[in-house]
Amino acid sequence: MRSHWKDNVAFILVEPEEQGNIGASARVMKNMGFQSLMLVNPPQISDDALCVAHGAEDVLTEAKIFKDLTEAIRSSSLVIGTSRRRGRKRGPFLTPWQAAQRIYETAQANKVALLFGRESRGLYNEEVKHCSLMINIPTAPSQPSLNLSHAVAVIAYELLRFDYEIGGQRGRFLTPLVTQQEMEGLLENMQRSLRVLGYIPQDNHNKKENLMLNIRRFLGRAGLTPWELNMLQGLCARIEKMFGQSDILSKK
Repeated sequence: MRSHWKDNVAFILVEPEEQGNIGASARVMKNMGFQSLMLVNPPQISDDALCVAHGAEDVLTEAKIFKDLTEAIRSSSLVIGTSRRRGRKRGPFLTPWQAAQRIYETAQANKVALLFGRESRGLYNEEVKHCSLMINIPTAPSQPSLNLSHAVAVIAYELLRFDYEIGGQRGRFLTPLVTQQEMEGLLENMQRSLRVLGYIPQDNHNKKENLMLNIRRFLGRAGLTPWELNMLQGLCARIEKMFGQSDILSKK
């Protein structure tokens, strides 16, 4: 069914602060045909949120609650954040329409997580590090910051519009991709292997962090298949074996 891909798209509100925004986000999600809402460290859902969610109470009551963002995105193959603030450390930015194609195609056979930050401070840099891509919604310079539920509405609408206007004409990305949990294991092994090769300096923490962040992002954007994951894991194991450093590194 054409609507099946929407079941693989999760809207994740990270530490939302306002009951009205939580309820409004659930409502607009259902308006656009989405059901999967996740909340990270939310306040206790009140009658105010349920009232604003009018007609979408099921989306709200069935929302999955997590204490930690890492747990919320564990099974996702693609993680995309939203932010008003740009910057080199925040990675590549797309417009909602540009992101819609990638989300639509990936969600045909994989789980996609869309992250929305706090009303007051957005997503922290540590949370942005989990994202392969970022979305920036164009706004007027005089008032650049969108309300949380409005941002959810814009992204959900662009996804719906892509499905209606272009989705049925495109080939679908049906290849299963590895999850964030599997990616974390690969990144740990790659970091050890790069240290063996002397590519990661022992005394420069910032350079190591920036290098691994860039590797995380380009692997996330590429979308690894299980076969590619096994190939890279095997390459890392061969590097450690050849250099005879596996036992030493495993103790660090």
